[in-house]
Amino acid sequence: MGLQSFLFYYFAIVIIATAALTVSRRNPIHSVMFLVPCFIHTAGLFLLLGAEFLAAIQVLVYTGAIMVLYLFVVFLLDLPSFRIKKITHQQTPLAVLAGLVLVVQIIVLTVVAVFPRPAAEVKAPYFLGNTEAVGASLYTTFLFPFELASLVLLVAIFGAVVLARRERGEELP
Repeated sequence: MGLQSFLFYYFAIVIIATAALTVSRRNPIHSVMFLVPCFIHTAGLFLLLGAEFLAAIQVLVYTGAIMVLYLFVVFLLDLPSFRIKKITHQQTPLAVLAGLVLVVQIIVLTVVAVFPRPAAEVKAPYFLGNTEAVGASLYTTFLFPFELASLVLLVAIFGAVVLARRERGEELP
C-alpha cells in the first residue's frame, strides 16, 4: 500500500467517523465541533486529488466561516436548553426509502467502478492551473446553475429580511 492509498483510507475513515459522531451527539455544540475535523480531512482528500484551490476554500470557508456561523447560531438559540417533547416516527418510511436509494446508488457505482466501460478518448482543454479550471468550468459549463444558486441565495436574504421586519412589527416599504 502506497502513501497515497494510506492517506486516502485515513482521511475516509476519519471523515466517516466524525460525520457519524456529528449526527449522533445530543449536545449541538459537540456536534458542531465534530464537523471541524470532518471538514479538514475533506480538504485533505481534495489535496490528494490535486485540487489545491478547493482544499484551501474548504479550510477557509467551511472550517473557518461556516463553523463560526454554526457555533454562533447554536449559542444564540441556546439549543442545549431546548427539549423535544415527543419523538414521532412519521418520517421513518421516507428515511428507509432514502436509505435504500443510497444503498442502490452505492452498489451501482461500485459495479461501474469494478467493470468500467471503454471510454472514448477526449482531449481535455489545457489550463494553467486548478483555479483557472474551476473558473472556466464555472463560467462556461455551469453558468446557469451558478446564476440560479445566486438567485436562490438572494431570495433567501430578502425572505430573512421580511421575516425579521414582521417579527419586530416594522412596516414593509
